[in-house]
Amino acid sequence: MPAEPVPQTPAHPAAERHIVKRVLLAAAIALASVNIWTGAPLLAVWVGSHFHGEKTLSMTALFMVVVVLAVTEIALVFLLSRLSGAYDELTDRPQAMRRTSPWLRSMRGERETLEEKRKNLGAVERILVVSVVLAVIAFEVWFFFFSPSPI
Repeated sequence: MPAEPVPQTPAHPAAERHIVKRVLLAAAIALASVNIWTGAPLLAVWVGSHFHGEKTLSMTALFMVVVVLAVTEIALVFLLSRLSGAYDELTDRPQAMRRTSPWLRSMRGERETLEEKRKNLGAVERILVVSVVLAVIAFEVWFFFFSPSPI
């Protein structure tokens, strides 16, 4: 006689919302990290293009590119740190301890248990590493295969 399947209990709605929040935070982190490499420079160049001179590059356009790039990069890094903190809080990852210089540490050999827990890369760090690696690979592919030759 075949065994009857065990009825599955539906997932708790709070647990499903927790997973949805984690996925949304990870997606926002990925979007912010990609925009650090692509969106902010493109925005800065676009704003600078509205301040160009007659036929040459003007100092106003160059200044606007630098200012817009600096402001958007700072804003994206601030947003990324806030999103990272929210993700760490949602996943109950311990906060980073304040690091003490080796020459100021006690010689008794205390263990830093929170630092050991944070030793592995979290989701935020993995997303950032993947973002940087993809940006470098995309640049190299463009440079070696698609950029016009200066010769």
